[in-house]
Amino acid sequence: MTKMEKFDYNEALAELERIARAVEDPETALDDIDRYILRAEKLIESCREYLRTIDTNTDHII
Repeated sequence: MTKMEKFDYNEALAELERIARAVEDPETALDDIDRYILRAEKLIESCREYLRTIDTNTDHII
């Protein structure tokens, strides 16, 4: 099984939404925001890679 087959796109989007809420919360410490941003960058890259894989695998269907 490849890395992308294990990747849960919907869970990644849900985590990104949780991160966005945490970053927007005025009670969130600056150190935590930095950690959230780093995690969000990794999730976004994984989502992009997943979508590229899906796009590549469906090119022949059209």
